[in-house]
Amino acid sequence: MTSTIMQPRELRIGGGAIDQTGEVAAGLGISRPLVVTDGFLMSNGTAQRVLDSLAGAGLVPTLFSGTVPDPTTDSLVVGLDALQAGNCDAVVGLGGGSPMDTAKALAVLGVQGGGMTQYKAPVRNTGPALPIIAVPTTAGSGSEATQFTVITDSKTDEKMLCPGPAFLPIAAIIDFELTVSMPARLTADTGIDALTHAVEAYVSKRANPFSDALCLTAIATIAHNLRRVYADGSDIQARAGMMLAATQAGIAFSNSSVALVHGMSRPIGAHFHVAHGLSNAMLFPAVTAFSARHATARYADCARAYGVASGSTSDDLAAEGFVDALQGLCHDLEVPTPATYGIDETKWRQLIPVMSEQALASGSPANNPRVPTVDEIADLYVQIYK
Repeated sequence: MTSTIMQPRELRIGGGAIDQTGEVAAGLGISRPLVVTDGFLMSNGTAQRVLDSLAGAGLVPTLFSGTVPDPTTDSLVVGLDALQAGNCDAVVGLGGGSPMDTAKALAVLGVQGGGMTQYKAPVRNTGPALPIIAVPTTAGSGSEATQFTVITDSKTDEKMLCPGPAFLPIAAIIDFELTVSMPARLTADTGIDALTHAVEAYVSKRANPFSDALCLTAIATIAHNLRRVYADGSDIQARAGMMLAATQAGIAFSNSSVALVHGMSRPIGAHFHVAHGLSNAMLFPAVTAFSARHATARYADCARAYGVASGSTSDDLAAEGFVDALQGLCHDLEVPTPATYGIDETKWRQLIPVMSEQALASGSPANNPRVPTVDEIADLYVQIYK
């Protein structure tokens, strides 16, 4: 079987790499980039640092700092106006998953036009698009290295997965120093998000040897560092490890796929405005328990990489131990249930049929080792509530 592997052309990895953004952009022949970020990164000076780097390389950047959490089709309109007003020839996404998703969407809409609904899965967009440079400030989404964006339809509240190489950044700046100020809750949620990417890419029906190696490396790195960085955000070594692992997991799932956790996570985010990493964390142990017997050897490999099983442990016991390990991780990182998060139970139950249909329609559950029915998805939503 032939695997097609896609990743950014250039990765700059290490502390202080953000100051090389201008050099990277100039080397790509970019002249007028649009920097897509949010108000927080504008207020703390990080966006200005990128603007200065771009200007210092002789470029003329335009700033759009109006991204919103869980970007919507409506929220893209102002960004598209800024792109066109600046006559921009590239997009620099600076921030977490939301600025990155916004930047990717604008890069495609700025060339192809139309609306994001026409680009959602199963459509695979091969381009054209403006060049994208990704500068992540969280260690989780891996979006800096993936050929996906996620945009919510403002009319239906559907969180749309939009895939294809048109959304793949041409370059990424991986600077762990940008994550040092992340609060513990965000550190935990984005870290579990990265772990979910690595595990789902490894057990996916679309896994391949290239992505497998990255998955196992990322799982081992996250297991070693996530609790450390949650307990002490100033642990530079752990921050660097988590940042690299998030990018590795991003490359892995971009070339394999995510599965049921992500399929079920997106509707939770869309309807209840739960951060993506957190909704993944709410689902991760239960979905793994649901799936483990259908890919026992693969989950056993994950357990060994995670450090909760050895080569002499049977695959059955290792896979069971991995489920226990995920439950323990979520306990230690104080992951709330939907109930303790404050989601109303009546509304939750009312929306389960819609969420279940949306999860299945996203396509991600079809990659799961155990492909669920819509009723089984609904049962999992009931199970995780409390």
